Amino acid sequence: MSWDTCPESCKALRAAWKLEAKEGLARLRTQIDWLTRTHPKAAASLAEGLEETFTINRLGLPQALRKGLATTNLIESLLSGVEGRTHRVTHWKHGEMALRWAAAAALETERNFRKLLGYRDLWMLKAALDEGQSAGASSDAPIVSKESLPPLDEEREAA
Repeated sequence: MSWDTCPESCKALRAAWKLEAKEGLARLRTQIDWLTRTHPKAAASLAEGLEETFTINRLGLPQALRKGLATTNLIESLLSGVEGRTHRVTHWKHGEMALRWAAAAALETERNFRKLLGYRDLWMLKAALDEGQSAGASSDAPIVSKESLPPLDEEREAA
């Protein structure tokens, strides 16, 4: 099944991923039930990583940062840049040479990166991950609450 041939499924998935984890999971389970009758392989693929698809939503991050982290564009951009800078090398003398070239190409590719959507809120991601690591937070509640966050830079400057 391709997204071109089934636009209603694509819309349903995108809408579900914008919701909070509990409600989004319920909607995706409904979508899986529907897909099972018409496209069983697509349903199995969606069901396979269902819980993990809402990891970012559970962190309680702002929408802009969630949008930036929810795609694989960051990784694909880096890999594409490394491949573009190393594709003419046809013979690597040894593994260390390949690693050095890959590292150098990654650093060169980094110069062309744009800022991540919501980059000003990355501190919230760090706080969420640190808190989740130390507390072993439940999967239903947001890992970060507004009360547990440090003040924003604007609030610090005003104080």
